Amino acid sequence: MHLYGSDTSPYARRIRMFAQYHQFDLPYTCLDIFAQADRQIMVEHNPTRKIPFLTDGELNIADSGLIMRYLTEQQQLPEMTWWQANQLVQVDACNDSLIELLLCHRSGFDTSENKLFFNLQYERIAALLAYLNEQCVKEAFLESSYLKISLYCLLDWILFRDLYNLQDFAALVAFHQVQSNLPGVAQTDPRHS
Repeated sequence: MHLYGSDTSPYARRIRMFAQYHQFDLPYTCLDIFAQADRQIMVEHNPTRKIPFLTDGELNIADSGLIMRYLTEQQQLPEMTWWQANQLVQVDACNDSLIELLLCHRSGFDTSENKLFFNLQYERIAALLAYLNEQCVKEAFLESSYLKISLYCLLDWILFRDLYNLQDFAALVAFHQVQSNLPGVAQTDPRHS
């Protein structure tokens, strides 16, 4: 098995931290997806042209959620409950909206303009952060290593990229601080890439 990603990707980071949390070896290659040679590697293994992706022999797995499921099965780890999996959907939706806005900004768009697409992303982000602020303190949330890691990676990426002010979300701020001791946090910190 081999994981490919970017050191600044919250989705790649969560897989790397998941492996460290559960103490199994997962070789990793950091790709610069905007460099021609690395982009070609990504395209060869992942038609969606996204990272992370995992290769295991002839098998290519092209989504962090599927990678987690595959690793969970391979390592014989407990699966998430349906409730936990639904919370992961919320984390991913917030992540996706933030990534869309970051890509738009980097493409020269003014994401503060009153445009439907931007407005919908900001509305989704605010609603999801408020929702996750309530969920992250629940025992069922905290029982899932992958869910904790995923939310930590989202929050840390928000802070790293300075994408959203989290001061109104006290539980999320506290969660980020407490979970900063998770295995792999320091080794995967995007600030050191």
